[in-house]
Amino acid sequence: MSSNARCRIVVTGGPGGGKTTAADLFRREMGQRVVVVPESATLLFTGGFPRYDESDARVAAQTAIFHVQKNLEDVQAARHPDRILLCDRGTVDGAAYWPGEPDGFFAHLGTTHAAELSRYDGVIFFETAAAGGLAIEGGNPARIEDAQTALSLDRKLQVLWSKHPRYLFVPNNHSFFKKISFGLLALESLVGQLRSEAFSR
Repeated sequence: MSSNARCRIVVTGGPGGGKTTAADLFRREMGQRVVVVPESATLLFTGGFPRYDESDARVAAQTAIFHVQKNLEDVQAARHPDRILLCDRGTVDGAAYWPGEPDGFFAHLGTTHAAELSRYDGVIFFETAAAGGLAIEGGNPARIEDAQTALSLDRKLQVLWSKHPRYLFVPNNHSFFKKISFGLLALESLVGQLRSEAFSR
């Protein structure tokens, strides 16, 4: 890719979808060509940020998560302008966890849904395992959602992210291996498309 070409991809989806696993495997496969931006919510909650269900607490948490996510992405983009930036969730995700309507999330943060979508060149969406009645327990110590909550969040996130012009959906599969393999192929295809477009400019 040229030095002026951006390649910022968000990997997202409902809890227990496999996005973090896919991002890590893709980084291992691609080596130094990829920089992974970790999920800011996990960083904050495992680092001691309080997590309560009251409306004011959720507003405070999602505000903090948004700013940490945005600044993590910007730091890595500035340090590695020629690398693929693979974001474990993106700034749009907070709208699904907001205690009110999604528009209220963007208004509170002084931005818009369209502006936040435009931060990313592509979206790979991993559907939650709860969609197939599978367990969503995994290695994330910050995960507290039950299957029904995970499914509800997944549907909200799909609505938010599917507005992106380069949105690729990775459906649930009873074989986690097949699901991750499909997701990695989707990632590889998206990177190839972005590179091709960058070189043709």
